[in-house]
Amino acid sequence: MTHPPLPRRSFLRASLALALAGTGSFLVKVRAQPAAEGDFWRMLREGGHVLLMRHAQTEPGVGDPAHFRIGDCSTQRNLSEAGREQSRRVATAFAREGIRMDDVRSSAWCRCVDTAELAFGKHTVWNPINSFFGRSGAGDTQTREVMDALKDFKGPGNIALVTHQVNITALTGGFTSMGEMLLTRPEPMSPQRLRVLARHSV
Repeated sequence: MTHPPLPRRSFLRASLALALAGTGSFLVKVRAQPAAEGDFWRMLREGGHVLLMRHAQTEPGVGDPAHFRIGDCSTQRNLSEAGREQSRRVATAFAREGIRMDDVRSSAWCRCVDTAELAFGKHTVWNPINSFFGRSGAGDTQTREVMDALKDFKGPGNIALVTHQVNITALTGGFTSMGEMLLTRPEPMSPQRLRVLARHSV
């Protein structure tokens, strides 16, 4: 029995899911429940949340050049000027709302460090949220390490993790745009996932 071909949009989505399946996790595209912008800020004020932020917009490209080295930004794919401005808009929004992140952790990649510094004014490099793009098996180990560290987090403040798409997908099952933020909490019923409560971009 032959099946009719998938519509182009469905085919592209299925192809993307298959391409990303090499991260070692079963991927399901999930969305946060619709939340007004005010709810995003209200929940942040309540504390006890993990803010996942994908690094801001970069120069064109996928992954990093073959001669990439941690600690040498000249060998990496870095923020574009639009990404730097996007990060500054995040800083402006947090200042407007009177919210300061208590703990800001970043991947060691320069595009994440620069995003964290421009958006939140500080960062601590945390290796478990380094990119594992193209490194088979590394994602499972890093994701377990992140979840082990966060599983009992209840605040009173909030933690921001500035990281990469592959990490966010492994932690939530979802996808984000560059510079987008997901407000999450550890999910008691699913100890290897963060539950997405709201999302916000500037």
